[in-house]
Amino acid sequence: NLSAMSSSASSSQVKPGRVALLQFNVDESKDTNHKTAIEYLSRAAAEGAQLSVLPEIWNGPYATAAFPEYAEVLPDVGATLDDVAQDVSSSPSARLLMQKAKEHSMFIVGGSISERHDDKIYNTCLCINPEGTIVGKHRKVHLFDIDVPGGITFFESDTLSPGNTLTAFDAGEPLGMVGVGICYDIRFPEYSQLLCQKHQCNVLIFPGAFNLTTGPAHWELLQRGRAVDNQCYVVTAAPARTEDPATKDGGKPGRYPRYTSWGHSTVVSPWGEVVAKCDEREALVIADIDIEKV
Repeated sequence: NLSAMSSSASSSQVKPGRVALLQFNVDESKDTNHKTAIEYLSRAAAEGAQLSVLPEIWNGPYATAAFPEYAEVLPDVGATLDDVAQDVSSSPSARLLMQKAKEHSMFIVGGSISERHDDKIYNTCLCINPEGTIVGKHRKVHLFDIDVPGGITFFESDTLSPGNTLTAFDAGEPLGMVGVGICYDIRFPEYSQLLCQKHQCNVLIFPGAFNLTTGPAHWELLQRGRAVDNQCYVVTAAPARTEDPATKDGGKPGRYPRYTSWGHSTVVSPWGEVVAKCDEREALVIADIDIEKV
């Protein structure tokens, strides 16, 4: 596994907040993805992370046809571990994140998973505090519908419904207010602007899964843009890029259309500097965020 670490040592009196970006391979097996998440969260805790960020759609394939199969009924803001203990089968991924947040005494921005609610499917991120309580729930507002000639065609709206809320939570000292969006939300500057104006966010977090067309063109550019626009840190976590199983000896295609992630999980400062990032492979990125720069 690759590891990356920022060198944002500061002479300030305020101790930096340590964040971990969990860029790992996502499998068609939900159980395998759960085991991977547990491993990476344990490694993040060992590195002293106060907040860990998982990738977008980390518990199953990023495919419109797969979203309903992997969807879970997710708890709402204020829900505790006791609330989800009653029905383990309906939200196993949420329960795992809540348990690990409490076990490691850290905040977790749980990437995203598909959520089933009132006959609709959402792309949803749960934010969990060190007591294992849900403190934020973001349903992706801007759905990824794209058709780039000679590039990629993908329509989340074939399966997913959009959310309609701004999402932020208080991560305490030293990080303070943290705003959350998912992937395509980062393209819309008004969303980030509203988060910072309404909630005075120091950090904006976007779990995302840009592809090989949009990734090299816009992934870092958009992060640096939102950071400079709002004079805050921008943090992203993506799935690692996996090998196409059909290209292996005797390999067969997966059950769902293949989506190739750009990877490159990143932390950008309010000055627009990239202070930590990795490439497309599996990595645990550790970064110290100096809030006095906000």
